[in-house]
Amino acid sequence: MAEAQENKLTQAQIEQLAEHCENAELQAYEITKITNDFPEMTYKDAFDIQWEIRRRKEARGNKIVGMKMGLTSWAKMAQMGVEHPCYGFLADYFSIPDGGEIKHDELIHPKIEAELAFVTKAPLKGPGVHIGDVLRATDFVMPAVEVIDSRYKDFKFDLKSVIADNSSSSRFIAGGTMKKAEELDLKNLGVVMEINGEVVQLGAGAAVLGHPASSVAMLANMLGERGEEIPAGTFIMIGAITAAVQVNKGDSFCVRYQDLGTVSGKFV
Repeated sequence: MAEAQENKLTQAQIEQLAEHCENAELQAYEITKITNDFPEMTYKDAFDIQWEIRRRKEARGNKIVGMKMGLTSWAKMAQMGVEHPCYGFLADYFSIPDGGEIKHDELIHPKIEAELAFVTKAPLKGPGVHIGDVLRATDFVMPAVEVIDSRYKDFKFDLKSVIADNSSSSRFIAGGTMKKAEELDLKNLGVVMEINGEVVQLGAGAAVLGHPASSVAMLANMLGERGEEIPAGTFIMIGAITAAVQVNKGDSFCVRYQDLGTVSGKFV
């Protein structure tokens, strides 16, 4: 993000907005987008709010178990009216076992996305990380389903607001089969999403910035702007291969991945 701008918010405002956004997540209620009240806030402010939410969780004893990219398809950026992908972190309690149950009442208006996850075996630090670096640093790739749940009313937000809201992170399920990146045709890898046995979405890996590894490279470069890196052993969800589909209480889903098995779950 070229705008490595300065902060316009004070540290006290950043902490207050982190508490505001995190409370909405923890207690499952809607808020209005924070740029309505703080139109002057910058991208740096937005990421500082997200990192403060992360700090709050770790201070409570939660572990950070991975990272995720969001808004990584051109279609998704257009759908949400934003101009750049974003990232968020995954906390331990976001993780649901494959085939497991997700409590709908703990969420506001959840949607599911079919994704892939890369797990690294070497650190990646931007700037200048590219697809080749990512593939060399990847231990294996596995399928994952992300449950996104914006805290913003009607799922409407701008890029700064969604970054501050940990990029709509709420739950995720990883499963299926693990494979080395070189064993997969990542660009053409097909996915089929079914809800209650009905096919609702189809997609292929190239939907994510042209190549799934591009998403991990972009994450490394964005983190590099803060002096952060992706450590070895990091689980990274790359963003949606399919459009996000709203789910209701009682819905079961199954996503089939070419060469990688299935990931499934149920909302209760």
